[in-house]
Amino acid sequence: MDLSKSNNNVATKTSFSPCDETLYNIPMSQIRQNIPTKKQLVDTYRQGIIVEGAYRQTVVIRSYEVGPDKVATIESLLNLLQETALNHVWMSGLLSDGFGATHGMMKNNLIWVVSRMQVQIDHYPIWTNKKTQKNLNRGEVIEIDTWVGASGKNGMRRDWQIRSQATGLVFARATSTWVMMNQQTRRLSKMPEEVRAEISPWFISKQAIKEENPTKIQKLDDTAKYVLSNLKPKRSDLDMNHHVNNVKYVRWMLETIPDQFLESYQLSSIVLEYRRECGSTDIVQSLCEPDEEVLFDDVDHQHKRRISVLHGFSLASGLLEANGLLESFSQRPFSYTHLLKIKEQIKNEEIVRGRTTWKRKISSMPFPT
Repeated sequence: MDLSKSNNNVATKTSFSPCDETLYNIPMSQIRQNIPTKKQLVDTYRQGIIVEGAYRQTVVIRSYEVGPDKVATIESLLNLLQETALNHVWMSGLLSDGFGATHGMMKNNLIWVVSRMQVQIDHYPIWTNKKTQKNLNRGEVIEIDTWVGASGKNGMRRDWQIRSQATGLVFARATSTWVMMNQQTRRLSKMPEEVRAEISPWFISKQAIKEENPTKIQKLDDTAKYVLSNLKPKRSDLDMNHHVNNVKYVRWMLETIPDQFLESYQLSSIVLEYRRECGSTDIVQSLCEPDEEVLFDDVDHQHKRRISVLHGFSLASGLLEANGLLESFSQRPFSYTHLLKIKEQIKNEEIVRGRTTWKRKISSMPFPT
C-alpha cells in the first residue's frame, strides 16, 4: 500500500511497511467512492450519463468476456445488463446498501427479484475484427441504454438496448419484470407508497421489446430428452442476497444442450420465467427438450440449399456460401424448452422455466468493413 494522509486531509502517495499504522488513520471516505445521495447526470467512474431519463453506459468488451470464437458470451451480456441496471440506481441517488434496493426498500426489509426476462440478440459484440488491422487486439466498444417503467400495481419493468458505439447497429434488446420480496420471510410483497414515490419519477413508457400476448412456457418432466442432475451451487454462484444469481441459471440450462449443436448454432433469443430462488444447499436438476427432432439429421440437407436474393439484392450463391450466410438464412431457427428444478425426495420445486431459440452461426463478417 502507498497511501497516507497529508496535512491537507487528502490521501497522498508515500512509502511504508505493510504494518504501518498510518494506513488505518485514513478516513474511508478518502479511499472509497461514496454512494451518491442525490441524482447524478454524469458518472465519470463508469462512463455513464443520463439521457432523456435513461442511463447510458459505454463499455469495452474485454478478453475474459468472450468465448473461443472471440464473440461475447450470453453470460457476459447478461452480466452487463445487471451491472448497468445497478449503475442506473446508483446514478439516481436512491441506492442504499442492498442489491439495487432503494432507501425505502431497506426500511421495509425488501429486495428486488426478477419474475420474467426476455433477451433478443441479433448480433454479438466481438473481441477483434480480423479484417480490420487497426482493431486487432481490441474489444468492441458498445453502448448500453437501460430504463424503467411501471408493470402493474406492484411491479417494475426494466428494459435495455445494446448497440455499437461506432455504427449504431443494435446488437441486442432485453426486457424484464421485477417484484419485491421480503428479505426475511422470502415472500412477495406489495410496493410501499414511499418506494413508489422514489422510483416512479424515473418511469419511461417506451419498451425495448413489445410483448402483447407472451406465450407461457410449458413445464417439462423427467421424460425430457436431455437431463443434467446433481448440480450444486458454489459460493461464487451466490449474489449479495445470498441466493444463486440468475446468470448462473442460464449457464445450467445451456449445459444440457449437446456440444455438437453449440458448435454450429448461436443463441438468438431467450425467455425466462422465474418461479422461486435457489439457495446454496439446494441440489438442482436441469431438463431440456428440443421443440423439433431435426437438430442434426437435417444439417447436411440444409447446407446444400441455395438462395439468390437477400433483402432485395441479387447475390451469387458462391458469395453467400463464402461468407457463411447460406446456412444462416436457409435454415429455420431451432428452439429448446428448459426447466431448472430442485431435486428433493418429496417434491420437485421449479426454479425457472426457459425457452431458447437458435440460429446458425455466421463464420465470418458478411461484407468487408
